Amino acid sequence: MEKIKIKIKKKPDCEDLSIPQYMSEFASGMDICADIDGELTLAPGEIKLISAGFYMSLPAGYEAQIRPRSGLAIKHGISIVNAPGTIDADYRGLVGIIMINHGKEPFLIKRGSRIAQMVIQKVIRAEAEITDELDETLRSGGGFGHSGV
Repeated sequence: MEKIKIKIKKKPDCEDLSIPQYMSEFASGMDICADIDGELTLAPGEIKLISAGFYMSLPAGYEAQIRPRSGLAIKHGISIVNAPGTIDADYRGLVGIIMINHGKEPFLIKRGSRIAQMVIQKVIRAEAEITDELDETLRSGGGFGHSGV
């Protein structure tokens, strides 16, 4: 597996929190912990920005995608509003997770709870070009539901 180095700087009051880390040998996402004081309840339908307690530096040509944890999604309806969230290589601010409770019950988040996962991806940049014609395909302008049920 290819590896790159990312630099992590912990927020001053977050020495007790784990930095993002892979939880199994072949995991593609690193778990991210909640930087909150004590506990926080996320009510059904509620959206909150939760600090991850760190800043980071990614190499040029990479991004970090912030994704929901599947266990929280299936068991509690917990997700990320802008899934996947994107952290660009030139961002140096505090990493935050925009969480939402799609479930029917309030969800308790404790300090250090694993709330999301971060996947590092290569970035390919496109160059937009104005044209009068597009190539034809079998689908062409067929939109939502064009291929049936």
